[in-house]
Amino acid sequence: MVRHQRGTTTVEFAIVGALLITIMLAVIEFGRTVFTLSVMNEGTRRGARVAAVCPINDPAIAQATAFASLPGMTTQNVTVEYLNQTGGIVGNPVADFSQIRYVRVRIVNYQYQMWIPFLDLAFTAPDFPTTLPRESLGVPRDGAVAPC
Repeated sequence: MVRHQRGTTTVEFAIVGALLITIMLAVIEFGRTVFTLSVMNEGTRRGARVAAVCPINDPAIAQATAFASLPGMTTQNVTVEYLNQTGGIVGNPVADFSQIRYVRVRIVNYQYQMWIPFLDLAFTAPDFPTTLPRESLGVPRDGAVAPC
């Protein structure tokens, strides 16, 4: 009887061990996902702050938003919008400079790849918008354009 069950504990350990390691790595990956989403939220906050004080469509806005080196994150994922008093998008912010009341910076279409063994999971992260009231938009009181 003992001879027929020889090696069953090894097989059981392999099955349970693989499942246990997968669950442990999934928990770690969940923490990494929360961290990544938090970094994206911080990025939009930084980008909106820069957009409120820098000239319209300054490249420093996208660079401030993508401050962390997340895998696959580029400045192409950053959208900057200039809004009027009612929250509508100003079509030509340079021509309608006086209409701008708010700036909104969003991270869009960011593909997030999860690293869980035996599972190939990827998803598009939700858009992360941050809206702030405009400030100088790169024009100081004396009228000279300030660098950002």
